Amino acid sequence: MTTEEAEVDATDRALLGVTGRADAPPLRSVLRSNRLGYYPVFALGILAVVDQFQGYAFTVLTPDISATLGIGIGAIAAARIAQTFAQAVSPLPIAALARHRVGRAVLCIATGLGWSIVTLLTGFVGGLLALIAVLVVDGLTTGSVGALHYPLLTDSYPPQGRVRIFSLYNGVAVFGSILSPLLVALLSITLLLTWRGVFLALGALAVLGSLCTLRLRDPGYGTWDTKVLRARAAEGDPLPADDVRAEQVQLGFFEITQRLLLIPTLRRMYAGYLVLGMLLIPFATFFSYFLADRWNLDAGGRGFFFAGIAAASVVGLLLFGKRGEQVFRSGPGRMARLTGYTLGVAVVFLALGAWMPWFAPMVACFAVGQTLIAILAPSIGIVMLSIVVSEFRPIASALSGIAVAAGAVAGTILLSGIDSRFGLAGAIGSLLVPGIAGALIMASAGSLVEPDMDRMIAEVKEEEEIRHEVATGGHIPLLACRGIQFSYDQLQVLFDVDLVVEEGELVALLGVNGAGKSTLLNVISGLALPQRGTVRFKGHDVTYLDAERRLGLGIAQVPGGRGVFPPLSVVDNLRVYGHTLGRDKRQVDRAIDAALEAFPRLAERRNQRAMTLSGGEQQMLAMSKALMLGPRLLLIDELSLGLAPIVVSELSEMVRVINRAGAAVVLVEQSVNVALSLVERCYFMERGQIRFEGAPGDLVERGDLLRAVFLGDGVLT
Repeated sequence: MTTEEAEVDATDRALLGVTGRADAPPLRSVLRSNRLGYYPVFALGILAVVDQFQGYAFTVLTPDISATLGIGIGAIAAARIAQTFAQAVSPLPIAALARHRVGRAVLCIATGLGWSIVTLLTGFVGGLLALIAVLVVDGLTTGSVGALHYPLLTDSYPPQGRVRIFSLYNGVAVFGSILSPLLVALLSITLLLTWRGVFLALGALAVLGSLCTLRLRDPGYGTWDTKVLRARAAEGDPLPADDVRAEQVQLGFFEITQRLLLIPTLRRMYAGYLVLGMLLIPFATFFSYFLADRWNLDAGGRGFFFAGIAAASVVGLLLFGKRGEQVFRSGPGRMARLTGYTLGVAVVFLALGAWMPWFAPMVACFAVGQTLIAILAPSIGIVMLSIVVSEFRPIASALSGIAVAAGAVAGTILLSGIDSRFGLAGAIGSLLVPGIAGALIMASAGSLVEPDMDRMIAEVKEEEEIRHEVATGGHIPLLACRGIQFSYDQLQVLFDVDLVVEEGELVALLGVNGAGKSTLLNVISGLALPQRGTVRFKGHDVTYLDAERRLGLGIAQVPGGRGVFPPLSVVDNLRVYGHTLGRDKRQVDRAIDAALEAFPRLAERRNQRAMTLSGGEQQMLAMSKALMLGPRLLLIDELSLGLAPIVVSELSEMVRVINRAGAAVVLVEQSVNVALSLVERCYFMERGQIRFEGAPGDLVERGDLLRAVFLGDGVLT
């Protein structure tokens, strides 16, 4: 890397809040210089507070609800599992709604009013089914907190102060952990309300709190980071019109999900969240029973206990804000490692608290453990959202909630069995195992964060540089693969592969078996998704588009090994190929007739099953797909494999016909003679890397490369 490139990288990282120095300008000056206020963070914090009213009241009052309704701890745990499933499901549709131009602020406010009403309704439940119903609805509305709050804060405030903003938000949210149990205690002891009255009072307060957030606004995606990176890369000129519409290349919801799950840091963090879920939700379920049985605390006593340890968490978050900002600015990898170490220490204190025989030290242990867990949210949040482009952040946050919920289900089931054998203290103490495992997983992400941040920066800049190049009349190839890396599990197959194909060009991709040729075609067509790198079609990023959507753009593949449906007749195979043409039966029939005219031998066997055709006839049938669809880019895998020379000659001529009709062709071949007789330019692959790119005549002179595909007598094959 040159000094100039290093300076550019440092500048780009600084736009995301990473300076390499452990400094942090005062938050007040950051907000003042950008003409920002505290309303968004406090509004979202209020919503997070009132969201906790139902959950904390239920946690504190679980023994009372259980006694009144005649429901045992097993049924209560089952109800909590149903709520957890709802919490797992809800972030994804909420994130999808936010992506489809429904304002994130509107969704936050609407769901806040929703769970406030649910809190009111909890006071009217009369049995297990009604209890499950209100818990499920509460879980469904709560999804906006996990999916939208952090992304909305990220877009509302500049990177220089985000860790402190996240910490402040979590401090306000954790204040709900003080306020909720304290209100439960006061309403139960001072006003002598039953658990039903407590829920009615909390529901009314929650509605009032939600109404205080009506001025919350969505600032737009990437206001302080992604948009700035794009502006640095290009002037943002609009792309000239072409035949690829924006909606054709815009990633859909599940395509984004696939994309996120390929980012190493996120995979590691989601695994950590999964294990963390085994800790948090089961802990909340069993802890009240532990306090009631082990320490004889009634509803009021439990409320004061939860309020006290939550107060310690607020103090911890406020102290952590500036220090966390310094750690992140010095290096996001350090923040990931700090997160893992913090979780490890936290679970040790929770286990000590469960086994502590004295009350005061027990309170202190749980206070320290809960405080350390509280600071995980801003530290994990800043790491994850800083390596993802702004438009994908709601889905990235939603996936975190799913991971936690999945872990919670497993943890609740696990702890139920431990509780029956070793008691509540043993169940809570056993959380040490998943906690330490989660800590190690999260800490191990430290080496992955900065490369993933650089990758995200590079992708954003590449997108805008290409946009600017097109807008200013620059040349853009039909297909451009850059830095493609692909692995099958732990086996890496492609290593930083670059490949370019121009409009109407006929290109050969050569190499021995196992070189990665077919894998590269699968990456181009969408049958395989790369771990790194980009695939661009006419300048548009299609790296993570599903294969069927790429077919709609004009990218078609004829796979190796006879790409036919063996039980179907020739005509039925052609009709399946014609499905992409739509419901115009006449258009499909015309395309079938053209294919049969091009291959008279198939016309003679039109009603035969494909499995009864010869190898050459099956390859002709597979090639018919290209004739019918008229692709812009045709990928052919092993055209001549196992075929007689006369059949190869026929197929080669058809490749020329398709190419002359305007389609660019990438031909994967082991037979160098066949490939070089067709193409204008060729690539040679060896062990997953491009070793040669140039004219066929130049490749013939490279004996060091072609030696692997020579026959013993020196004839090219």
